[in-house]
Amino acid sequence: MWRVVREGRSALDGSRGAGRWNPLTLSVLYGCTEPDGAIAEIHFHLSRGQPVFPSRMRHDLYELNIKTKDTLRFANLAQLEALGVERERYQELLYARTREIAAAAAFLGFDGLIAPSARWSCDAIVLFLDEFNIENIDCVAKHPVDWNAWRKTHNR
Repeated sequence: MWRVVREGRSALDGSRGAGRWNPLTLSVLYGCTEPDGAIAEIHFHLSRGQPVFPSRMRHDLYELNIKTKDTLRFANLAQLEALGVERERYQELLYARTREIAAAAAFLGFDGLIAPSARWSCDAIVLFLDEFNIENIDCVAKHPVDWNAWRKTHNR
């Protein structure tokens, strides 16, 4: 799993009530199956509403080995669409239905979910911190994100 966090923040600090897969009642750890997917997600949020990319912010890219127990997997957008997610609007900030799906998955005892990323051609990994054993995460590597270099080669 690849995860980008602001410099100085622990890679294991979760998010509560702000993203696509976490309603207010759920604390999660977001990541992706590809490093560029994790970077693209943060890039999207940093760029929103900004005429100039915030160049002073520093972030680190973590490579994490995770061991899940019972993770719900959505292999494609068609599976999410069958649950009421609008395929053509998946990249938008419309989180109500995906948050309901995540809340139901956590209620049913899943320790996380895997679903297509809205920002990159890879999967997003979402760990439900109330269900997931944080000791099942090993940090393999940490690299500073070079936003200028990444934006030159990957900005779409």
